[in-house]
Amino acid sequence: MDFQIGYVIAGLAVGFIVGMTGVGGGSLMTPILLYFGVSPANAVGTDLLYAAITKAGGIHVHHKKKNIDWKITGELALGSLPAAAITLWVLHSIRLDTDTLNSVIKTTLGYALILTAIAILFKRRIFDYSKKNNSWITRMSRRSQFIATVATGVVLGAVVTLTSIGAGALGTVALFMLYPLLPTVRLVGTEIAHAVPLTLVAGMGHAGLGNVDWGLLVNLLIGSLPGIYLGSHLANRVADHYLRPALAIMLVFVGFKLLF
Repeated sequence: MDFQIGYVIAGLAVGFIVGMTGVGGGSLMTPILLYFGVSPANAVGTDLLYAAITKAGGIHVHHKKKNIDWKITGELALGSLPAAAITLWVLHSIRLDTDTLNSVIKTTLGYALILTAIAILFKRRIFDYSKKNNSWITRMSRRSQFIATVATGVVLGAVVTLTSIGAGALGTVALFMLYPLLPTVRLVGTEIAHAVPLTLVAGMGHAGLGNVDWGLLVNLLIGSLPGIYLGSHLANRVADHYLRPALAIMLVFVGFKLLF
């Protein structure tokens, strides 16, 4: 494995931003890898395993602090893991040539980036709205809530497997809409607990398709692990206030560039 300082710095920067804001992992890393000339398929596959490893430590911390609702995690996984497996099976079965596969992933990635940007930009307003507890969604029966949670998992499973994006920002927003009465920290912990097995399954599936660059993955982790640690300790409201809109604008720009 060659030590590539550019990839290490990229991992450090993305890890730092994720540590400060809790968002930006896949939505930043995948476009950065594309900028470095990594193929869309390899960028997605490598980023999925990168996300699984970097977020794994979060499960231990949140579980220890009782910030994970394992029932909700299980219901999400009931939809997302089969959806990820089916998406991988379709990618394998239709046997697209490399150029076509990369084109499909770039297009899906572009839309996912724009949706993620919207979720990041309006996240606070969505949270505030959901906490008012006056929408129809808060009056759902437990059965309807279960179906909606599994369906959310299905969508996340397919989108994340194709693009490596959505498990964080989109997943958290969806959970806040479905479970507005649960504390914020508990829903964030639940999202992380769900994201790890989803990105791991999707990442290993991409590895089986030959879409993971293992040397690149190691270089990214060398930078990201200390980056997340530093960002988590330097997080503050002012940085978050300015950084989230900047992230959203950048993701919209990259998304439109991929699409058009």
